[in-house]
Amino acid sequence: MMSKANISVALAGQQNAGKSTLFNMLTGARQHVANYPGVTVDKKYGAYRDEQGSVETIDLPGTYSLTSFSLEERVARDYLLTDKPDVVVNVVDASNLRRSLHLTLQLMEMELPTVLAVNMMDIARGRGLKIDVEQLGLRLGFPAVATVGRKGEGKAELRRAIRGSVGGKLPHRLLDYAELEADLDALASVLKPLEALQQIPARWLALKLLEQDSAAEVLVQQKLGAEQAETLIAQARQRAQAFQSARQLDVTDHVVACRERKVRSLLQGVISGHDSERPTLTDRIDRVVLNRWGAPLFLIATVFLIYQIAIVWGYELTAYTWPFLAGFREVVAGLLPEAGFLVDPYTRSLGLWLVDSANTLLNYVPIFIILFALIAILEDSGYMARIAFILDKILHRFGMHGQSTLPLILGGVFAGGCAVPGVMATKGIPDNRARMATILTVPFMNCLAKVPLYTLLLGIFFVEHKSLVMFYIATMTIIFALLVSKLLTKTILRKQETAPFVMELPAYHMPTVTGVAQRSFERTWVYIKKVGSIVVAVAVVVFTLLQFPGLPDERKAYYEAGGQAAVAAFQQDIAGNPYASVARSENLVPLLNYFNDFKRAKLNATGAEASSAVNVDFQQRNADFYPFVRAPKGDRDARNAGRALKKLALASKSLRREMKEERITNSLLGGIGRSLEPVTQFAGFDWKINVALLSSFAARESSVATLGVLFQQDDDQNATLETRMGAETMAGGATSLLAVSMILFFALYPPCLATTVMVKVQTGSYKWMLFSIVFPTILGLGVSSLVFSIGTAVGATGIQAISAVYIGALALLLLIGIRDGEKQAGFDPALAARELKG
Repeated sequence: MMSKANISVALAGQQNAGKSTLFNMLTGARQHVANYPGVTVDKKYGAYRDEQGSVETIDLPGTYSLTSFSLEERVARDYLLTDKPDVVVNVVDASNLRRSLHLTLQLMEMELPTVLAVNMMDIARGRGLKIDVEQLGLRLGFPAVATVGRKGEGKAELRRAIRGSVGGKLPHRLLDYAELEADLDALASVLKPLEALQQIPARWLALKLLEQDSAAEVLVQQKLGAEQAETLIAQARQRAQAFQSARQLDVTDHVVACRERKVRSLLQGVISGHDSERPTLTDRIDRVVLNRWGAPLFLIATVFLIYQIAIVWGYELTAYTWPFLAGFREVVAGLLPEAGFLVDPYTRSLGLWLVDSANTLLNYVPIFIILFALIAILEDSGYMARIAFILDKILHRFGMHGQSTLPLILGGVFAGGCAVPGVMATKGIPDNRARMATILTVPFMNCLAKVPLYTLLLGIFFVEHKSLVMFYIATMTIIFALLVSKLLTKTILRKQETAPFVMELPAYHMPTVTGVAQRSFERTWVYIKKVGSIVVAVAVVVFTLLQFPGLPDERKAYYEAGGQAAVAAFQQDIAGNPYASVARSENLVPLLNYFNDFKRAKLNATGAEASSAVNVDFQQRNADFYPFVRAPKGDRDARNAGRALKKLALASKSLRREMKEERITNSLLGGIGRSLEPVTQFAGFDWKINVALLSSFAARESSVATLGVLFQQDDDQNATLETRMGAETMAGGATSLLAVSMILFFALYPPCLATTVMVKVQTGSYKWMLFSIVFPTILGLGVSSLVFSIGTAVGATGIQAISAVYIGALALLLLIGIRDGEKQAGFDPALAARELKG
């Protein structure tokens, strides 16, 4: 038979068996990441070429079995059933073959050509294990290859085995289920002749129906008519019930026991040299890092280092990347139409608005590269699994999952994260109820974009209590998230599917630089692509809402008159000046733009050399205009002309700022802000705060930027936003209770638009995306209104109010945690870890 030139290969294996590393070894850089149709599980695929053709390679989700407990298991199983790859490479952990081979036996029952990749042989050798890989392959009936994925060992041998297995014989029936065989053969004989089920292995399907696997029953219902499907399912259930009654043993338990016996017989004589009494390096490390008292300390130290390196030190890198982004903005500005004296061309305004919006995102890229690299190190080293294991007991009490840890860290447990990668990271949570609870509460975390507003409010209303209030803010969001998660899992999420928390604690090993860098850049690029497109779309919407309907004709005439007066004053100031001829009316706007560009370039220049380069550049750009921005020595006329131009620039800037404020006030977004006042007044919010909070839905940073436009004073151009906003709000009777109300609302506020779209991507539902907006809005406004109204009624200060909220929320959290904790037995992480590792 002629072999195929182009083939498909699926890599299947348990989590932490090094499957992804082996995938990287096979495919190199030719990889892509997408989602399986209709679900949110990653579909990672790549390709390589051998002597005969192309080999498309699919990295299936890591799974411990092919049951239907978790989404990952169903996705892997469905792919093998429907897509039917030419070869399945079963990746197993050489240091834990007894547990890994359970999946191997299940794959064999799917009747696909198989190759066994016995991976992590270096770890097995380090433990003193000797494995006869060739003998194991002979016993299984298909090729077995020893590999070390992270070192590239076994690559050529594995590729040859894959090609040699194409079109070869299928794995023979290796496993006898003893007393269940009669029922299994009888049911398989009924299934085999059915034409609609010809593509599905009859023995495998019969076994799944006897195990009462819900996904298998749905598959039969989809393939057959309702009546025929119900008859088959009823027959399988009847046989399973009879088996259980006769032997007092569940079918699934019997199947697992048979597989365990077969695995032990397969490994007898294949593995030697293991001293079971000698603790491994992993065991010795776990005795420390999973110790009852040491585990929390190591966890806190790890989280602290992540934030210190990624957020604190990583943010320092933005000082080097921002000049490039600012330079890119200047390039774009140079390509767009010139700015006007009072009003810019629409294309210029929109273009710069889009660039500024994108730059806001791109400025955080260095942080995310470092953050994702650190996460990859934790994953590859084996400690990430232990973090999830340590925290599972606590998080489980509030409806979440041990694997909710990573999304919460990425979202910003303390401060500095981002909800977008946090929501993205939830796809690894197998329990759908816990996954949904995590998706809906990650946005409560303190993302980096929330910090400017908190800092602004603290600088106005809590000057004497900054440290205490910042501590409250930094910790109460996780308290709120846990409480809300508990509420959701007891109400709207109570019917969501759950799965048992099963986790293999892998052996510790050193991550590779290539693997860490590849995953870091890959995840950062996914973030940039998904969020970048969203930011651009949101920027257009917000820009439009702030521009229209625009100013009435009489107000336009008013500002034009002001502009003409400023120009007349400028012409009067330079009358008789030799440089007046340069500042003719047709040159006035270009000269003003030249002046503004020069000031901005000098501001962005770092160091004397860069500043001198700016001088040379602008002199070459327009030698006639240059004396206005940098007067030659002793040239009094040039200095006078420069002062007059600076005065005109300030007048233009003032008029443009006033027009911008009035345009926002009368804009669609401003109108929405005023229309909300009857509802938000109970939280102390006026229309300006409403507009700022609405704009922050597009991007959290927009809240402070919008407040900076709305709170302006003509007579104090140099005042800080804290001074301007504080003076106006306090003059209107506002107290620090307003700040508390804003802080609480901002903490519970709906996720930004980029995150809500990510919620849609991860849940696959517009319903949940809408819920992620509506529920936090009602919750945040309700809490803010309640605290503000009660605080106002009893005459509480801001610090008293926020302290009362914090203490009350913490007390409720402890009460729920202690109550649920009484239902659980004592917990020793090190002992549990040893049990998990078998």
